[in-house]
Amino acid sequence: MGSDSDLQIMNGAAEMLDLFKIPYEITIVSAHRTTKRMVTYASQAKGRGLKVIIAGAGGAAHLPGIVASLTPLPVIGVPIKTTSLDGLDSLLSIVQMPSGIPVATVAINGAKNAGILAAEILGISSPIISNSVQKYRQNLESEVLRKSLSLEKIGAKKYLERAAKGMHRK
Repeated sequence: MGSDSDLQIMNGAAEMLDLFKIPYEITIVSAHRTTKRMVTYASQAKGRGLKVIIAGAGGAAHLPGIVASLTPLPVIGVPIKTTSLDGLDSLLSIVQMPSGIPVATVAINGAKNAGILAAEILGISSPIISNSVQKYRQNLESEVLRKSLSLEKIGAKKYLERAAKGMHRK
C-alpha cells in the first residue's frame, strides 16, 4: 500500500488471504515518497517467490501501475477512497493503464475482492487454493439462501427488525 492510512482498507485483502491460508507480505511502498524502495520491491518480487501483487493507493494512485510496469507478475489495484473525490480519482488512475501494462482493478476500497481474485489466480496452479475458493463461494450461496428463506418466512418488516439487531449476520 502507498501509506499506512490505507491499512484499514487493505487489511480486507489480508483477511481473505488468511482465510485461504495463503502466505503474503504486507508493507508500505510509496510511489512518490519511497520511489527507490518501490522499484526494488517490484522488480525483485518474482525472484522472492511472489506470484501476485495487490497494490492499494489513493489519490493519484500511481503505485499499482508503476509496480505493474516493473514486474511480470499480475498486479491487482485497489483504489482507495479519498476525501476530495470519493475515490473516483484513484479508480480512474488505476484502471486507465496504457496498453501493454495491465492492472486488474477492483472496486473502490475493494481489497477483500482483491484478496479473492489473488486466490483465484493462484488457484489456477493449486488445487488446494482452488478448492478453498470454491468452498468459500458455496458458503456465500448458502448464506444468501438461508437469508432468503428467513425473509420469505417472517416477512420484510420482521426481517429488517432482526437485521437492525444484528440477528442475520453470520
